[in-house]
Amino acid sequence: MIKKLDILIIRAFVGPFIGAFLISLFVLIMQFFWLYIDDLVGKGLDLITIFKLIGLVALYWVPIALPLALLFSSIMTFGNLGEKFELVAIKAAGIPLLRFMRPLLVIAILMTGLAFLFANNITPVTQLKLAALKYDIIVSKPAIDIKEGVFYDKLDGYVIKLGKKEKNDSIIHNIVIFEKNYGLQDQMLVAETGVMRVTADKKFLEFTMRNGWRYEERGPRGTTATEYIRMGFKEYKKVFDLKSFQMSKTGDSAFYDPKMLSMRQLNTAIDSLTSMDSFYRRKTRTEITPYIRFARYATDTGWTKVNRDSLKQVARFDQLIPDSIRTSVQDAAVGQINSIKGASGLLVADFNERYKSLLFHEIEWHRKLTLSIACIVLFLIGAPLGSIIRKGGLGLPLVFAIIFFVIFHLFNTFGEKFVRSEQTSPFVGMWLSTFILIPIGIFLTYKAMRDSQLFNQEFYYRTFKRIRNIWTNFKDRKNTPTPTA
Repeated sequence: MIKKLDILIIRAFVGPFIGAFLISLFVLIMQFFWLYIDDLVGKGLDLITIFKLIGLVALYWVPIALPLALLFSSIMTFGNLGEKFELVAIKAAGIPLLRFMRPLLVIAILMTGLAFLFANNITPVTQLKLAALKYDIIVSKPAIDIKEGVFYDKLDGYVIKLGKKEKNDSIIHNIVIFEKNYGLQDQMLVAETGVMRVTADKKFLEFTMRNGWRYEERGPRGTTATEYIRMGFKEYKKVFDLKSFQMSKTGDSAFYDPKMLSMRQLNTAIDSLTSMDSFYRRKTRTEITPYIRFARYATDTGWTKVNRDSLKQVARFDQLIPDSIRTSVQDAAVGQINSIKGASGLLVADFNERYKSLLFHEIEWHRKLTLSIACIVLFLIGAPLGSIIRKGGLGLPLVFAIIFFVIFHLFNTFGEKFVRSEQTSPFVGMWLSTFILIPIGIFLTYKAMRDSQLFNQEFYYRTFKRIRNIWTNFKDRKNTPTPTA
């Protein structure tokens, strides 16, 4: 049954949690855009594409923003309660720490389930859509921005130079257009003035030029019998196709990554990758055994018996081979060995690739669980830490939240790198941060239940002063001369 104390704790927690979650999500989104800012600027993206990109990035970072928000908000909530002496009043009423942590622990468990649902069902789809959209944006050409006095070559088959542009960017002067026809010479258009505009459907760029000339050379290549044509005009319209500037939509099937799979799909992929022994045994039998001719004498029970009496008088094996065919036999043996070496090298390379793929799939399988459990682990650190420091606001809670989240992220990254470099198993590597932070959470909870002065500056000052007095008394007794009888 929910009591007034639970309602008080939940009300004190909801506001900081929402604020911390939005701030964490904003910082993580900005991290993505800082990373890809060079690929996004100058692409002429419309608002729909920008909002779609922001939405996909936000959904992708939700499982990471949730544990960070829980850590920050739990420190802030219990710090505010301690700073206002509400924790003192609650403890004075005989209510232990674990009792008034209980409602927030239930919320942390619910957030763990929510984080798992995001990581297992929404994040794989989001990662797939984001990869396709990001690829389409990166490979698309920059937006049309023809500057004065600069050769613009982003239009396929054309190079354009404008001498001057009016303020409205439509009226242009001193126009030079080179058309690449891959013939004898490029065709050229020169005009004094003109008007540049993009059609309403954004598919074509129109140049309406006045008072100019068109230059062209015709004739067979490789000869001097060519025809040079110069045509003057009062008005000439040139239309450029902007199809290459339109961002294409790549299909989702063009991308594959273990991050784009749910746990059920990862289990299927891992099962197929773990059955490699029988696969490579069959592959070795079909690709290497034909090169080993003596393998044909192998039977189910062993090798065919050989008459060793005929070999007793032979000191070396090559004495069995006549001199006339000894060289050809040696060449054939070397050729077979090289073929076996090449085939086995391909099998080893293929095996290593499949084994790395297995590791990557197991990493993603464990990641979905570790990011979810991180909500409970970081809450068990934040709640007792806030009751110990007894400082609210944004300053000190934010510092501690950043410190512990950086510790979590670093050990998570180190563990993943250890797995990728095959220095440890996926289970140990991906759960490394959890194994390290759980004892810290238990230690902080133990200290908070006993009103520890772990972060009390006055406590450390008194302790240091006491140690200094003991050291001073010890030195005084040592320097005092012993009386003689």
